[in-house]
Amino acid sequence: MGLTKTQIFNVEQNELAVIFKVLSNPARIAILQYISRQDACICNDIVDEIGLAQPTISQHLKELKSIDLIRGEIEGKKVCYCINLPKWTAIQDLLNSFFNTTKSNCC
Repeated sequence: MGLTKTQIFNVEQNELAVIFKVLSNPARIAILQYISRQDACICNDIVDEIGLAQPTISQHLKELKSIDLIRGEIEGKKVCYCINLPKWTAIQDLLNSFFNTTKSNCC
């Protein structure tokens, strides 16, 4: 049996790939920017701000939660979302390490 694609790469490479994949959608970037400017927000606020349908926003929130970048707390019938600061910092450190070790040796 052969190796899966992820098995031939190291942990950092796989982690970066997952992060970049989740962040590759402009709607998710817009959601992150909106949430990061708030103390917390409910999903309906995000729908009003971003202009996408509720199910679409929910799917994007699910993807952002899959890498633990945001947290959601249930308050009654609403879910308030916020940036998970420890994970945000860890991702920032990982990306800084990636970009800072890349040499500028192109033509």
